[in-house]
Amino acid sequence: METRTFEELVAEAESVSVEGWDFSWLDGRATEERPSWGYSRLVGERMAHALAALDIQTGGGELLAGLPRLPALTVATESWPPNIALATARLRPRGVVVVADDDEPRLPFGDGVFDLVISRHPVTTWWKEIARVLQPGGAYFSQQVGPASVGELTEFFLGPQPPGSGRDPERARAEAKAAGLEVIDLRLESLRAVFHDVGAVIYFLRKVIWIVPGFTVDRYRLELRTLHDRIQAEGPFVVHTTRFLIEARKPV
Repeated sequence: METRTFEELVAEAESVSVEGWDFSWLDGRATEERPSWGYSRLVGERMAHALAALDIQTGGGELLAGLPRLPALTVATESWPPNIALATARLRPRGVVVVADDDEPRLPFGDGVFDLVISRHPVTTWWKEIARVLQPGGAYFSQQVGPASVGELTEFFLGPQPPGSGRDPERARAEAKAAGLEVIDLRLESLRAVFHDVGAVIYFLRKVIWIVPGFTVDRYRLELRTLHDRIQAEGPFVVHTTRFLIEARKPV
């Protein structure tokens, strides 16, 4: 296999688009274990029986576009303009309305509109708003990033991080309960992820901007060079992601 230089890897990873929420550019360059529960499959099962569904922070609409059946009323929200354009183009043929929203309360919908609300990897979960737009008996079903996900990568660039996390699943349980929802399922898993070259790391950090806030190649060139040399000498850089699944129902 041809060994590529640090500068070649950097130039390629800086030039590629990071729009949308499709990580296929990483095929062959990085791998990540998937949670055992199979979120997309479970969402598909719920969508098949829903009457009105909302996907919050849809990204480029990848999840909804891949589902076999959608309710007659399906709406998605997104805040980032490039993703809004992608999601609209992808989901319009499926009859999905994409609403530009700034990811802050208040959700731009009336009370009790949806019997199913979903969100994959939301930046923030506005539990009171979710409870408000759910019909009695409706459910919120979400896969979320868990505590200290890819913490090894964050600490490589930023140093040791303080303990505690706003992404603790038990905190999510408490906030859901405080909003008047009943948590009927909550699961947490730690999963192995592997980066085979520094270009994959650059692409990932450009796309998942909260892992190393303010990341740019120029700002972290020294650390990137160190990581490149480490991968060349020792092999792939291994980190661990965390994911949790939460399902909360609005009482009838």
